[in-house]
Amino acid sequence: MVIRNATQQDASAIWSILEPVIRAGETFALARDMTREAALSYWMAPDRETFVATEGNSILGTYYLRANQQGGGGHVANCGYVTAGAAAGRGIGRLMCEDSLKRAKAQGFRAVQFNFVVSTNRRAIALWKSLGFEIVGQLPKAFHHPAQGDVDALVMFKTL
Repeated sequence: MVIRNATQQDASAIWSILEPVIRAGETFALARDMTREAALSYWMAPDRETFVATEGNSILGTYYLRANQQGGGGHVANCGYVTAGAAAGRGIGRLMCEDSLKRAKAQGFRAVQFNFVVSTNRRAIALWKSLGFEIVGQLPKAFHHPAQGDVDALVMFKTL
């Protein structure tokens, strides 16, 4: 498995990973009818670095790394991760998160914060906790889950 910077040539593969997650509407606070162009503009925006996890010629996951805030909050990073459905359970998410933590530290970030982890996303929460993230906040009923209604969102934090 190799993690590398994403290029515009990766856009179709990234979209094929993002689209089912966006359409499901269960883990990201993005419009379920978001267009390909809008999703790629968000995921590959100029304010972040975007990466892909590859195996051979296949892209199995993608993540971005950016400053969580500007100015006085610029020392804390923020990331978003998506694994291809067919690659679930293979450790791709863990690999991407570990890679992002190393890159964030190398870039001078002193912590990583996840602003909005949907409380029903138990696999992700367990993974983030296993990598040393703590739940530092809970936003009551902040996310409208398509099947479970309004559920909490969590703020998770890890000092580097």
